[in-house]
Amino acid sequence: MSAATLFFAVLFYLATAVLLIGLGRKIADYARTPAPLLIPTTPAPTTTGGVVLRLLRELTLFESLFKSNLWLWVLGMLFHVGLALVLARHLRYFSEPVWAWVAVIQPFGIYAGLAMLAGLAGLWARRLLIERIRYISTPSDHLMLLLLMGITASGLMMKFVSHTDIVAVKVFFLGLLRFNPQPLPVDAPLYVHLTLVAVLMLVFPISKLLHAPGLFFSPTRNQRDNPREARHLAPWAAKLEVK
Repeated sequence: MSAATLFFAVLFYLATAVLLIGLGRKIADYARTPAPLLIPTTPAPTTTGGVVLRLLRELTLFESLFKSNLWLWVLGMLFHVGLALVLARHLRYFSEPVWAWVAVIQPFGIYAGLAMLAGLAGLWARRLLIERIRYISTPSDHLMLLLLMGITASGLMMKFVSHTDIVAVKVFFLGLLRFNPQPLPVDAPLYVHLTLVAVLMLVFPISKLLHAPGLFFSPTRNQRDNPREARHLAPWAAKLEVK
């Protein structure tokens, strides 16, 4: 086993453990955080079914962003839809045989990667060129965008500039899943791509990118607007009231 194969095998085992454990801990923290006040952003649904539908619209269509800033919504959709398609396309590296629907979307993955890069470039330009956004932007905001752009650009480079042996890459990742690492091809853009992906996995649980699971725990989105129909009482407050 080469040094590079050993390095990336250990790196991805570590990154996967940090990602899963970190996400689990963060989600548990979100779930334990009390919501003592009824504060849904109005107009809000008054039924549980309406809340579920609202969350689905936020998750898939970014409804509130569309209403507040159309240009930001376009850039966000370019990135997120492209990311979803690229991630689905990458499932071919972890399945054998490849699922039929994953095979069907393969040709569209390249366009999705270009859409991702365009969306990220627009989001970064927004932080650089709009004064009020530049003022509130922190170094971590710029670093996250650069990291995502680096991952996207290096992935596209393996397609258009330096063609990578994707069969060998698939054998490597299938080997990791079976705890039997196989040789990783010698390829500089691939090494850059995998390193950046691992870095993203390591920092994801402590980054602002956690807005994805955080959406489901936001009281402004997951609460019903029914203060006239029912009194809202947090569980811990109910215990105090009983005493």
